[in-house]
Amino acid sequence: MTKTSATVVFFGNERLATGVSTNTPVLKALIDNGYKVGAIIANYDKGSSRNVRDLEVASVAKQHDIPLLLPNKLEDIKTQLQDIGATVGVLVAYGKMVPQSIIDIFPHGIINLHPSLLPLHRGPTPLESVILGGSSKTGVSLMQLAKAMDAGSIYAQSELELTGTETKQALADILLDIGTAMIIDLMPGILSGSVVSAPQDETAASYDSLIKKEDGTLDWSKPAEQLEREIRAYAEWPKSRLALPGKEVVVTKAHVASGNGPVGTIWRDGKSFGIYTAQNILVIDRLKPAGKQDMSAEAFLAGYQLG
Repeated sequence: MTKTSATVVFFGNERLATGVSTNTPVLKALIDNGYKVGAIIANYDKGSSRNVRDLEVASVAKQHDIPLLLPNKLEDIKTQLQDIGATVGVLVAYGKMVPQSIIDIFPHGIINLHPSLLPLHRGPTPLESVILGGSSKTGVSLMQLAKAMDAGSIYAQSELELTGTETKQALADILLDIGTAMIIDLMPGILSGSVVSAPQDETAASYDSLIKKEDGTLDWSKPAEQLEREIRAYAEWPKSRLALPGKEVVVTKAHVASGNGPVGTIWRDGKSFGIYTAQNILVIDRLKPAGKQDMSAEAFLAGYQLG
């Protein structure tokens, strides 16, 4: 393993999508490969749904005695960042735009791990968007951070073929592992200048929208296939909610079955149940009633009468 004495500043929490958790592989790999992490900068707002849990990067900061900074504005810590004297910044899911004045502090700029094949899926929800769209592939782009959103030039990309069954958490884990390997492999070349970046094709750029809490309400006027994708894309937040008589539940896993009936009504077959949609049946496999643990549909039916 090649060791280095380069100092980096790490930006972000490594949560590639809202509601996912992380074991912080990028940050740990930088430390394990000899990079000195001068500070960890995170965007942490206890009022935000993404951040109601403790930051995983905070545990790494504590374990390795690395300063953890949680500024409202990066300009507030500009002098502190300058004093660190870092060669480069590394950014993984920071969640806020970084001013050019902060990027310019670092001789080699800031390297950003973005979980899509840029210029496709710029913006805050690339994982959710590829699941919702039924995409056949996605990937990771290692790019030079620029002031404009996800518009920086690209050092390298790695593609991932999708099965169409990925949950948001599973996809985040896979892409983060891919990105970690890319950073460790390419960082020495980026710092030496032997790895150079290339501009994105602006004419091919696409942008993903923010997801809203109300998006988690299952809409039976949609096809069952689309609703099944929503359940995987909206896991943990905003979650996919189903109103049953006298009870609201969060659907955590479902599959599509052939069949048609009055849209929005309950389909029942022995120990299974689902809802008729605009096209086919959304069969509920697992669900979480309010105040209860996640359970199978069979276990739920054992204690609840659908009527």
